[in-house]
Amino acid sequence: MNKRKILILLMTVFALSLYSQVNIIPKPTSIVEKESVFIVGNNIIINVIADDPALVDMVKPLLFTLSEKKADGVFKIKFNSNSKLNNIVFQIDSKLTNLGDEGYHLSVTPKNIHISANKKAGLFYALQSLLQLIPNETKTSKDIKIPCVEITDIPKFQWRGMLLDCGRHFMDKTFVKRYIDLLAYYKMNRLHWHLTEDQGWRIKIKKYPKLTEIGAWRTEADGSRYGGFYTQDDIREIVSYAAEKFVTIIPEIEMPGHSVAAIAAYPYLSCTGKQIDVETQWGVFKDIYCAGNDSTFTFIKDVLTEVMALFPSKYIHIGGDEAPKFRWEHCEKCQNRIKTENLNGEHGLQSWFIGQIDAFLQQNNRKLIGWDEILEGGLSKGASVQSWRGMEGAIEAARSGHDAIVSPTSHAYFDYDISSINLEKVYSFDPVPKELNTAEQTHILGGECNLWSEHAPQEKVDSRIFPRMLAMSEVLWTYPKERDFTAFRKRVQQQYPVLNAMGVTYGFERDPLVLNTKTDIDKKEISISMEKGQEGTEIFYTLDGTKPDRKSMLYTTPIIAHDSLKINIAVLANASENGYYYERAFKMNKATGYIPLLKTPYAKSYAANGDGSLTDGILGTNNFRDGNWQGFEGEDMVATIDLGKLIEFTNISCGFLQSTPSWIFFPPETEFLVSEDGVNYTSAGKVNAPESPKNVELQTRRYQISFPIKTKARYIRVAAKNMGVCPDWHPGAGGKTWIFADEIIVE
Repeated sequence: MNKRKILILLMTVFALSLYSQVNIIPKPTSIVEKESVFIVGNNIIINVIADDPALVDMVKPLLFTLSEKKADGVFKIKFNSNSKLNNIVFQIDSKLTNLGDEGYHLSVTPKNIHISANKKAGLFYALQSLLQLIPNETKTSKDIKIPCVEITDIPKFQWRGMLLDCGRHFMDKTFVKRYIDLLAYYKMNRLHWHLTEDQGWRIKIKKYPKLTEIGAWRTEADGSRYGGFYTQDDIREIVSYAAEKFVTIIPEIEMPGHSVAAIAAYPYLSCTGKQIDVETQWGVFKDIYCAGNDSTFTFIKDVLTEVMALFPSKYIHIGGDEAPKFRWEHCEKCQNRIKTENLNGEHGLQSWFIGQIDAFLQQNNRKLIGWDEILEGGLSKGASVQSWRGMEGAIEAARSGHDAIVSPTSHAYFDYDISSINLEKVYSFDPVPKELNTAEQTHILGGECNLWSEHAPQEKVDSRIFPRMLAMSEVLWTYPKERDFTAFRKRVQQQYPVLNAMGVTYGFERDPLVLNTKTDIDKKEISISMEKGQEGTEIFYTLDGTKPDRKSMLYTTPIIAHDSLKINIAVLANASENGYYYERAFKMNKATGYIPLLKTPYAKSYAANGDGSLTDGILGTNNFRDGNWQGFEGEDMVATIDLGKLIEFTNISCGFLQSTPSWIFFPPETEFLVSEDGVNYTSAGKVNAPESPKNVELQTRRYQISFPIKTKARYIRVAAKNMGVCPDWHPGAGGKTWIFADEIIVE
């Protein structure tokens, strides 16, 4: 091979290695990679060509990044320089209207880097792409090589957001600003800031000082005082900071529900007028704003007037979700309002309530957004809908000519465990319902990823948001028609060093542990296999109840259970004790592997392991979201098992879970029945709920019937009664209750 061929081969290999550096997230809508590089030498001039000198400050992060990475470099920024030595050019070109407000063109050649856009936001997003092209190296005297590319990039959706719930857990000002930085880096442009909740009011309102004197604080079970709030100066600072990053903050002031903190401060806002405390539990509560009281609307309008003075956003979010109608049903003023306004019941009253606020916002040149419950009773004229209970809300809104933001629990709720919504599932998200025609699709503004903070205080937010937000950013910016998750995941790997440098304590891409079982009825055994859900981890386990570590058994082959078995599992990052810990219990019994027939189907949102979940041999834990509890909403659970032949047994049992703040109750009565022919059933006995439904502690219990002598039957039926609706004393009075069941055991 001659020297010329060797040189060409080396150049090709070098160019290919540079291509691996083009790992921009979100992926540009058009990118052409070239076989060359731009070398950042010792002297670089950055020229900003525009009318606004403030753009010089906008590109300073590039100056800082280059200075950090190249020890002996001299980097300068000039404004509208005529010099021919400009190495990197940022230019506003008003002729580039085809790029819209946020699009840009980025050209990297061996001689220079040229960035052009129609608007400032476009230059800003081009800067984020350029920063991702710079190799992630520590300070060096070597030349920095940036791969040559031609990029034209225009976002698909105008609304690319994240909800941050600071109502349930307060998050400090510095933390909020840090998330604005992270959103902007990945070209997200909306921060939906959830500022009021049952558990805390977080925004200072001068006209109503008790909102933060009382409403911002709650007394925890241990007697400690928890809370916090943002002053109006804090909010101005955060809003201004976000604007510099082209992030619009959308404030959410919840109404009529999720308003306990406000009512605790000003009891006259409720239907009862009674003094209540700021909530300490999670869930949905029956004390909401009184819709029959004119002073309620005076209060809300006063609050919104101060909110609008702080937030320049076109949209104001008013919540509108999860508002139990129990108080309204028993409130003389609310019932009188329904009559005088000729409304269709309590749902009509909610629609009227939202309409009053919508009209007020329109008078102030603002637009209302609410969760999809605001559709109930009829949508007010100027409202936009945020669809969270699936896609139906977005479909209904768009078909009626209203705009919608899409953030369904199935793909966008990042407070959900990674086992429910993993990176690949987020990447598969399509915010545009297929049921809509072309004209209706224009009403889909975009989407959001939502971080509700019941179980995600500030220190846990990073691990819930990342890396999943990377997938959401690409879906909403690029909206790829063909989702190549494998290619996307490769680019994600290149983002981890960047996230490390930013101090982001990211979580896993999918459940760290994938556990599968296979039942062999003939051998009477359960084979338990475990799979690593993340690269760079190992699985260790113990069978004696002790906490596993690196000295414990390393998982290599399936584990066999012939009877009862408890496994403690640790998924540890390589060379580290950091990781995830699990405890799983298994029970091989006479019913294991026989699929039960259900009289009413389980809820899709709590399907556990599917049709065979009640007899798969896996016992549920104290976490009702562990994937092993099957949920039944508002319906009895009646499960019938055909054991294939007559068998002998001495007891039957079924496991249940109670978490009343989450509307999950023990069945008040469960009957066990047996049959030889599947037609004629005999009651083997009934078991009543072992605990009061007023006990708010999460509990699990096994309902069991034992026989004094062995009994023969082929068919086993477990009939558990559902309470139906939450009782009057419950915060969610009138709402449907849940039964959560795990394993039916026959021994």
